[in-house]
Amino acid sequence: MAEVAGTTVAEVMAELAALEDPKTRAVNEKHGDDHAVNLGKLRAVAKRLKTQQELACRLWETDDTAARLLAILICRPKAFERDRLDVMLREARTPKVHDWLVNYVVKKNPHAEELRAAWFADPDPAVASAGWALTAERVAKGPEGLDLAGLLDVIETRMKNAPERLQWAMNHCLAQIGIEHAEYRARAIAIGERLEVLKDYPTAPGCTSPFAPVWISEMVRRRQEETAA
Repeated sequence: MAEVAGTTVAEVMAELAALEDPKTRAVNEKHGDDHAVNLGKLRAVAKRLKTQQELACRLWETDDTAARLLAILICRPKAFERDRLDVMLREARTPKVHDWLVNYVVKKNPHAEELRAAWFADPDPAVASAGWALTAERVAKGPEGLDLAGLLDVIETRMKNAPERLQWAMNHCLAQIGIEHAEYRARAIAIGERLEVLKDYPTAPGCTSPFAPVWISEMVRRRQEETAA
């Protein structure tokens, strides 16, 4: 995607301010986020701006959540150096910025695996959660070299009492191991049943529960049906 020059940070910040909606802010605050811009409208701004790496970097430096989300959408993920991404992750204060940075930028960056290994055991739970999120991705797409039994050991020992964001990422990894690796499926389900993490998480009709035993069983069932069809 070609870069478009000429847009200033001030112009973008004014546009984002004009898009703010109190109802959106109220909903976001329930999830720990502090911005008031509808994400659909934010994506429309990003689509118009297209890729602008320099502007993205300047928007990130504003420390404004909506501006940082927009920066993630218009940046070039492969352009960031490893140390810069490490700093950005530690600066990502809100859950949405943290999640988008990991999924839209870090996963597409050539330093993703190096960062996964570095973040995985970081003493900061938010940073560690990024390491676990990247590990869950590897469990599904490139498990070669991962100690899956060892991951289950850590999950079994630490997930129950982990802080919320880290617990969620570890639970995702647990589910991915059970879904993708039949030889560990029974153990993954047993761990989930014993720990009961997210067992009572409210799930909308038609959606799959994040409770690992249910999540694993449902995804395996769907794949079996697809194979049989």
